Amino acid sequence: MDPSLVLYPLLGGAIIGVAVTLMLLFNGRVTGISGIVSSAISTRSSDNMWRWAFLIGLTIGGVIIHLLHPDLLTNLSNRNFLQIIIAGVLVGYGTVMGSGCTSGHGVCGISRFSIRSLIATATFILFGFLAVTALRFLNGGAL
Repeated sequence: MDPSLVLYPLLGGAIIGVAVTLMLLFNGRVTGISGIVSSAISTRSSDNMWRWAFLIGLTIGGVIIHLLHPDLLTNLSNRNFLQIIIAGVLVGYGTVMGSGCTSGHGVCGISRFSIRSLIATATFILFGFLAVTALRFLNGGAL
């Protein structure tokens, strides 16, 4: 077995864990991406600077990875633009209904032993499974 199949996910998970811990230690905030985006675009306060810095840093990180290793970020979707927009709207709606996203509930909430986050994350996984199953059925077995 290729060691990178285990090493890269472990390394990625550790980096996410360190980043979330640093956000909590230095900013006193949970790293819920949907909440950060929502607050950044919906409020005008001096407290928004860190949100915009976080989002810009997240974007710049993706650009840097793409420039250094473009093969890691290949376009794996064969969906058309309308399907991607609809999926994004549905995910956005789900984060509002669930009062958070997978990073807030799944990474931060579960690590804080939040029952609400455990239920939300289980719901995300269940509906993700149902969506993939429905798409496979509708597309004749292909995603």
